[in-house]
Amino acid sequence: MDDATRTEIEAAAFRALRAHLLEARPDVQNIDLMNLAGFCRNCLSRWMQEAAAERGVALSKEEGRELFYGMPYPDWVAAHQTEADEAKTAAFQVAFAENVKPRKD
Repeated sequence: MDDATRTEIEAAAFRALRAHLLEARPDVQNIDLMNLAGFCRNCLSRWMQEAAAERGVALSKEEGRELFYGMPYPDWVAAHQTEADEAKTAAFQVAFAENVKPRKD
């Protein structure tokens, strides 16, 4: 398989993951994703931001989130996010520390 085809397939798989998380399962909370899998929708938007930076494209945190979510992040939160209980919040602190590494600027 050539590199261009592989890149197209990877991009299609990413779009399918994004659609699944945003359209099919917006009920799944980011905190639950992070606690279970070590990443969430915000991580995906940050990875998009980091990929843009690697290519010399300026993309702020807010712009990256809007690009991923397809709307301003506060709008997504208002429509889909619920309050997390203390146990989930504590587990998130651990998951975040284990999985989110400082950016290499």
